[in-house]
Amino acid sequence: MLARLAHTLVPAAGRLTVTADAGAAFAPGSIVAANHTSLADPAVVLAALHRLGVRPTVMAAAGLWRIPVLRGLLSREGHIPVHRHDRRAAQALRLAVRALERGRVLLIYPEGGLPHRAGSAESAPGAFRSGLARLTEETGAAVIPLGQAGARRLLSGGPVRQWTGLLSSPLRRPRLHAHAGAPVTLSGDRCARTVQAHRAVTTAWSTAAARLRTG
Repeated sequence: MLARLAHTLVPAAGRLTVTADAGAAFAPGSIVAANHTSLADPAVVLAALHRLGVRPTVMAAAGLWRIPVLRGLLSREGHIPVHRHDRRAAQALRLAVRALERGRVLLIYPEGGLPHRAGSAESAPGAFRSGLARLTEETGAAVIPLGQAGARRLLSGGPVRQWTGLLSSPLRRPRLHAHAGAPVTLSGDRCARTVQAHRAVTTAWSTAAARLRTG
């Protein structure tokens, strides 16, 4: 339902294009790691994955479960709430492991939060937290890097600017692009795995950002 909703709404707000490396494949039990720049990019990423034929289980901020309409939808579809800076964070990883073991494709934002910056300009992914590395250690899951660019043209800045951007987007219809890379098998200790994942997602983001500049 979330993927279908994003697939319907995002084209009304912006012009989304999607590309993938020749070796990109979303095998059951793999992890999609995406960069996080805006409150709008989860919808952009879900719409892109829908076009690629992927319906992921999403690890998302637990605060979304406090929104009445979303709470039932998220729970019913098996998405995973992430309680940051809380002992319940470990529970999210356990649920993610179970989802991967059941053959679900898992969507994770390894940065663990939004960047603290103004403006709509593109910027490389920030530092990754250790959750992605821990998941691959435990499950051996391959990681598909997904870079998205343009979401800050939909939503960025403070509340007033965000509302202005959201309401004006159907008229502006800014360009958006998502690019999926080939699967990566992480190796080494958690630090090494985190570096490898960050490099792969940054490469996918660079491709997406370049498409916006040249398209």
